[in-house]
Amino acid sequence: MPAGKTGFRMYMKSNLPDPGMGILLFTLIFSYITFTLKAQKSQNEEQKITLLFMGDIMGHDTQIKSALNTETGTYDYNDVFRYIKPVIEASDFAAANLEVTLSGPPYKGYPQFSSPAAIASACMNAGIDCLFTANNHSADRGNKGIISTINRLDSIGIMHTGTFTDNYSRDTLQPLMFLKNGISAAFLNYTYGTNGIPVPPPVIVNMLEKDRITADIEKARALNPDLLILALHWGTEYDTVPSEDQTYLANYFFYKGVDIITGSHPHVIQRMVWQKDNPVLKKKAIAYSLGNFVSNQRNAKTDGGSMVKIEITKNDTSIVISDAGYYLTWVYTPIENGIRKFYILPCSEFENKPEFFPDQNDYLRMMKFINNSRSFLYKQNEGFIEYFFDFETRTPEPGT
Repeated sequence: MPAGKTGFRMYMKSNLPDPGMGILLFTLIFSYITFTLKAQKSQNEEQKITLLFMGDIMGHDTQIKSALNTETGTYDYNDVFRYIKPVIEASDFAAANLEVTLSGPPYKGYPQFSSPAAIASACMNAGIDCLFTANNHSADRGNKGIISTINRLDSIGIMHTGTFTDNYSRDTLQPLMFLKNGISAAFLNYTYGTNGIPVPPPVIVNMLEKDRITADIEKARALNPDLLILALHWGTEYDTVPSEDQTYLANYFFYKGVDIITGSHPHVIQRMVWQKDNPVLKKKAIAYSLGNFVSNQRNAKTDGGSMVKIEITKNDTSIVISDAGYYLTWVYTPIENGIRKFYILPCSEFENKPEFFPDQNDYLRMMKFINNSRSFLYKQNEGFIEYFFDFETRTPEPGT
């Protein structure tokens, strides 16, 4: 018999004449040992989270008009997300690029956007946790618009990063930190510019400046997050191929310790790369451009986009990307009661529902986007697979 157990039995016999007390002590010790073993097992078990990233949320004039209730004078964008909401809610953290300001009236679309704050409320209602605000339209309504956007997002309680009221806010609120299931992530957001509109101090729009971002990466890494994620507004509009600057900067930022990069601005989908079989890069992933999540752009390739889902797994020895894929989405814009509506559709569900579309031309336009996007991404992507939407159970399922 092991010495430890012998000693315990001897202690019980010689020092505890009351058998009941001996049984009680044994029960307490056994319970403690069992609890400790369970706790150790729990610590060794895998922990997982899923991150979901969406592209550009635009606010063209037609979208503003669509959201207006003419009887009450109020705005409501919740219907926009009606069909895509289950996918968003299934993630642990969902983020998108908010490419409008929330500057108040007069509400206006392109070229200097100001949308009702109801668009941000609808994002939150749909399950979006965070909005990236650094993009080329951040300064469309000047410093006042930047501050107003920040204040309105704060007022509804949705996370955001990329623009700041002053240096103190930037230094204290950046990086944006997220923690769930024992996994922490730090987020940084930058834009290549603001369409030539100046941003006088103290207001700040994070610019895509390599040295500044390098310093921010070092600051973020000092916080020891499990993941460091960049959301970059970059590239060439309507170009499906990442520019040389994009690929150079991506490699540079990965080298500096960034784990995941998501891109916006081109308004079309660009390739996604996850080298899952590379022992050095298997924790790194990039989606160069996610395309449009919702907009009134209706030309080929701009009328839809992709939602990238990345699964993170952590155990006591490592943290890795355990799965990476995307959903194709398409913006459906039927006329209902004389008003053009906007609905974001999960393509893999509605490609099986031609009867959903009163005008079959809409179905054909969606299928054109799907077929072109699939053909392109199957050739360009590395590691990322397409996820398909189970339209019978309305739950997202991995593709093959």
